[in-house]
Amino acid sequence: MNAPETPTLMRSPGQPEGTGLGAYLEYLASTRGLRFEDYRALWRWSVGEPEAFWASIWDHFGVPGTYERVLGSSEMPGAHWFPGAEVNYAAHMLGTDDDLDRTAIIARSQTREPREMTFGELRDQVARARAGLVRLGVGKGDRVVGYLPHVPETIVVFLAAASLGAIWAACAPEFGARSVVDRLGQLEPTVLLAVASYRYGTKEIDQREELATIRAGLPSVQHVIGLDYGPHAVPDAMTWDELLAGTGPLAFEPVGFEHPLYVLFSSGTTGLPKATVHGHGGILLEHLRLFGLHFDIRPGDRTLWFTTTAWAMWNITISVLLHRGAVVLLDGNPLWPDLEAQWQLAAETGVALLGASPGYLTSCRKEGIVPPRWPELRQLGTTGAPLPPEAFDYVYEHLGPDVILNPFSGGTDVCSGFVGGGTWQPVYRGEMSGAGLGHDVAAFDEDGHPVVGQLGELVVRAPMPSMPVGFWNDPDGERYREAYFDTFPGVWRHGDWVRFTDRGSCVITGRSDATLNRGGVRLGTAEFYDVVEDMPEVADSLVVHLEDDQGGSGDLLLFVELTPGTELDDDLRSRIAGGLRRNLSPRHVPDLIAAVPAVPRTLTGKKLERPVKQVLRGRAVDEVISPDAVRGAEAVPAFVDAYGASR
Repeated sequence: MNAPETPTLMRSPGQPEGTGLGAYLEYLASTRGLRFEDYRALWRWSVGEPEAFWASIWDHFGVPGTYERVLGSSEMPGAHWFPGAEVNYAAHMLGTDDDLDRTAIIARSQTREPREMTFGELRDQVARARAGLVRLGVGKGDRVVGYLPHVPETIVVFLAAASLGAIWAACAPEFGARSVVDRLGQLEPTVLLAVASYRYGTKEIDQREELATIRAGLPSVQHVIGLDYGPHAVPDAMTWDELLAGTGPLAFEPVGFEHPLYVLFSSGTTGLPKATVHGHGGILLEHLRLFGLHFDIRPGDRTLWFTTTAWAMWNITISVLLHRGAVVLLDGNPLWPDLEAQWQLAAETGVALLGASPGYLTSCRKEGIVPPRWPELRQLGTTGAPLPPEAFDYVYEHLGPDVILNPFSGGTDVCSGFVGGGTWQPVYRGEMSGAGLGHDVAAFDEDGHPVVGQLGELVVRAPMPSMPVGFWNDPDGERYREAYFDTFPGVWRHGDWVRFTDRGSCVITGRSDATLNRGGVRLGTAEFYDVVEDMPEVADSLVVHLEDDQGGSGDLLLFVELTPGTELDDDLRSRIAGGLRRNLSPRHVPDLIAAVPAVPRTLTGKKLERPVKQVLRGRAVDEVISPDAVRGAEAVPAFVDAYGASR
């Protein structure tokens, strides 16, 4: 879909007074004599003076302790932040004595009754869990892992481990045993917390057999702690109550700025998933910036963003506690009993920030869902995929002009977003508002030159504190360098196609390794999906381009998952092709349009464009796709059959 010359302005920039960003601007003016006329001027300063900017984040948000330097080295890779400084992320998550009665967690689950927890109760449970881990011999650098749902106990044990300087990692209980062992086994953990069952909507899921296989596949585990969750208990395990039975001080081990806090894993469609290590200090400063300046979380605000413990959004959203906000947890089927449930929960709990996936908003629009309005809502965030322009119309039609629609994009790699919006930024239809403060992002052409107004590789030209400490078991950093720095030396290449406008806003059109390129015209897959999935007959779709090694145009293949009761006949094929011709170009009319039973996705929702392409190129399915890490893997043979029948 071609970007309009003059995009529709959905919301003009708001005034920062009374917001978290406003308080930060007042701080810069009063302590440093810095004043800025607009967001773009502030952003230019933040990336032009990175040491001054990140020092201001430390100072403004009151991180205790001192530092002598901000950047020991600014090279990428190899930047060294706040050398010699000591912090502990967990110490900032639990509030002070003034916050004891403030709500910290509101938990809703399809497995058990609702629960709520104040900061005082959270502090008490973290102290008890910490004491329990100490009794089990856990200390600095040890690995504590979870096979856990999105429930309060997961936050408690993570913070308890972090308080000791131990390293956390988790998998969601819907993961199969192979996927869990492939991930957590890399870390050689000593303590495993787990559930043996849960409910997904009205369906009871028994994971006892999977859990037994996981335990057998993690020989380093010395202690297993089972949560009382669902109809089945974890056999031969310490109970949660036993872990919390003792008492101990709420203490925090001082650790170096780059000491590992947790490990996040790539989607891992095949082979061992990439294990990305994030540090205490980098995550602390990045999430203080993200929620304090962009998402505008204030004390007492509530946030709902559906996620599981397997997705970086779990690690991101719980950081609203840094600003004394409350996190609303939703565990189970996010679409049960219907599409309206998430809206109703958000309105009921009065959230100020609601996170919703682009797919969810698109489905609500197609189904004609009219969301409620509630006075506390200030921002609606989205991530995980590009947000279609029509979803902007839907949000502003139903939620009104005052809500900030804030699509942002980043990833597991930085546990945050490079680009997004905020109070002082405009919202244009179909675009993200711009680069985040402190994030020197740009689009590069193939020769490594910055471009505006055309597609390029999304790059980061200066280090960020939340860039990974490294990859696990990558002592010389070779895999880390290959992942991000093999294309443009000294510049982070993220792997997305992006188009920046001269206004500073941007559109991400898909992964650069899945880009369509016919006749020299480059098109991101997201723009393709905007057209196809806007049709009521199409529930989901996946497009791949098989290039011709002899220099021809290759084969452009579109696979569609149809809505129930729909048949892919010649008329529907013609309307799909016509829509692509009108909205994109004649070059982007597929050579094949075929129906498939499902579009395979990772457990975090990403379409398997590259793996499907590899299978269609002749690779065996089990070489490129791990069924335990993919939803809809059983549908992949249908792609092969459809392509084979067309040849």
